[in-house]
Amino acid sequence: MAWEIKVDDDVKDYIMEQGQDFRVCTACTGPALVPISVKPPKKNDRMIPVGDYVLYISAVQAMYINRVSMDMLYDDEEIATCYAFNRRRYY
Repeated sequence: MAWEIKVDDDVKDYIMEQGQDFRVCTACTGPALVPISVKPPKKNDRMIPVGDYVLYISAVQAMYINRVSMDMLYDDEEIATCYAFNRRRYY
């Protein structure tokens, strides 16, 4: 059964103000709303149109969330400190 995912109006407004596509993906503290420049979309993501932009929802997160809210938005510091977004690899 496919679940509908609601996107809060303030999230839609934010995406349109930023003028770029966003994605909800899995991060260090749970679902994270980030620009696709931080975490690019995958082929199996759900796509939700937001004005002229797209909000991608990872297939994993789509199984667990029913709403996208501003508390999912990761800021630059959270992006920099979360291993899920860290492009450097430690060996």
